Amino acid sequence: MTSRRLITIGVAVLGLLLGACEDDARMAEAPPPRDLTREAIGHYCNMIVVDHLGPKGQIFVRGVAEPVWFTSVRDTIAFTMLPGEAKNLAAIYVNDMGRANWDAPEPDTWIDAKGAWYVIGSDRVGGMGAPEAVPFGDKPAAEAFTHKHGGQVVAFADIPTDYILGGVTEGEDSAGHGHGMHGTDQAAGMGEHAEESVQ
Repeated sequence: MTSRRLITIGVAVLGLLLGACEDDARMAEAPPPRDLTREAIGHYCNMIVVDHLGPKGQIFVRGVAEPVWFTSVRDTIAFTMLPGEAKNLAAIYVNDMGRANWDAPEPDTWIDAKGAWYVIGSDRVGGMGAPEAVPFGDKPAAEAFTHKHGGQVVAFADIPTDYILGGVTEGEDSAGHGHGMHGTDQAAGMGEHAEESVQ
C-alpha cells in the first residue's frame, strides 16, 4: 500500500472521527426534557397544557432557558414548519404513546421528536380536538396502534406539511380553536420542514 493511499485513508478516518465528535457535542448541548406542570401554557392556544388529553410537546430554542410548550404534537410540529417561528432549535420532545397514558402522559415518556415514528390519519384527535400526529418510540408500537385506530406510520421527516398545516387559517386551527398559527397560504411552497432545525 502506497504512502499516498495511507494518507488518504488516514484523512478520511480523521474526518469521520471529527464529525462524530461534533455530533456528540451537539447532543450534549441539548437540554433534557422538563416535567410538565400546571404552569406550562400552550404556545398557540394559551391554555394550561396538562388540562388536555393526548400527547404533548416541548421545544427548546437555543439561548432560551424555558421550553415552548404545546397542547398537541400537531402544534409542536407546526412550530418547526411555520416560517415565522424560531429555527435555532436545541431540542424537540414529544410523548412516547407506546408507553404513555393517553389521558395524562407520564413525565418519563418524553422522547426526541426527530427519532420518533408518527401515526397520522388515525381516529384519535389531539389535545385541541384536531387531527394528531401520534408519536411512538419504536415502529412496531406505532404499527400496532394503526391496527386499532387506523392511519399510517411515518418518520418525522416524512410528515406531510399539508397534514400539519392543512386547513389552518390565521388565528384558528381546523377544530376552530383560536391561536397564532399562520395559514397554509403563508406556508405554501415551503416543502418539507427543515431537519437542520435541531442540530
